[in-house]
Amino acid sequence: MPKLAELSGDENSSESSRTFVFEDEGHTLGNALKSIICKYPEVNFCGYTVPHPAENKMHFRIQAARNVRAIDVLRRGLEDLERVCDHTIETFEAAVALHQDAA
Repeated sequence: MPKLAELSGDENSSESSRTFVFEDEGHTLGNALKSIICKYPEVNFCGYTVPHPAENKMHFRIQAARNVRAIDVLRRGLEDLERVCDHTIETFEAAVALHQDAA
């Protein structure tokens, strides 16, 4: 299971701006999560980097409106991404079942 940590140095900024470090994750999660979170109106900036190919880590940055905590935005983004994935799996399985019934 991937681990999540906050990047040091963020403790001096408000809770609306944070960089999270995901261990054992890369572009697949980073791009999907960024695509979802960037659409939230309370988010001013969202981006990710994979610092080095030899390091299996992804840095994910969120800067939100002052009254919104970045950790809450991240949690919402992960929950929304999970729903998208669940819908994709259900749609795919239904299409496969329909195809198998027709064959």
